[in-house]
Amino acid sequence: MEINILFLIALFIVAFMYASVGHGGASGYLALMALFGVSTIFMRSSALILNLFVSVVSFYAFYKGGYFKIKLLVPFIIGSLPMAFLGARMNIDPQLFKFILGIFLVIAVTRMIYVPKSDRKEIIPFNFVIAFFIGAFLGFFSGLIGIGGGIILSPLLLLLGWANMKETAAISASFIFLNSASGIAGLISSGIHVSPHLLYWVIVAFMGGILGAYMGSFKLSLVKLKYLLAFVLFLASIKLFLV
Repeated sequence: MEINILFLIALFIVAFMYASVGHGGASGYLALMALFGVSTIFMRSSALILNLFVSVVSFYAFYKGGYFKIKLLVPFIIGSLPMAFLGARMNIDPQLFKFILGIFLVIAVTRMIYVPKSDRKEIIPFNFVIAFFIGAFLGFFSGLIGIGGGIILSPLLLLLGWANMKETAAISASFIFLNSASGIAGLISSGIHVSPHLLYWVIVAFMGGILGAYMGSFKLSLVKLKYLLAFVLFLASIKLFLV
């Protein structure tokens, strides 16, 4: 069984980067899989499983820091969990899958380049109904293409003023973990396909996630690495649109 060392190195870096800001990293894992030619039949399940391991360590780091606000998480989760399960059960045409994934990767690149200001001192009370529908929308696409939804939830929380940067990381990590679990349940119920290399991927991503979550507790400058990762995601999105 041949293991691509370059892929594992890139996987470690992606997990490190995403965990440092409270994300599971599915959009990054999917981008790497697209670049390295992993079959689409394995992509959703692999990304969601990797998400579980990385997001849980990321959540723990920010939870220990006292940034988790469960009241804010609840409406998003009520809307997202059933929709993530439903989305994962749907069989999607490989070409349509690549196109939708390409769009989300472009969104991920934009998210990395542009980070909404989070220096506001006053937090605006959240709207339960709006949060519910945002959660439902993100949940469906989370299950459909194999992401956790945090790459979109995070900037929305900051733009709406419902949480500061650290609180957003804690909410996103928990949202990603629960969405990924629901998506995996949906895949299992409809027939899941797992890559033979998945165990190696999980070990590497988990190690990167632990280190990234730890570093995320400090003001560590990762600007150059962030732009490199954004460039990788952009290349992957271009490949998905063209192939």
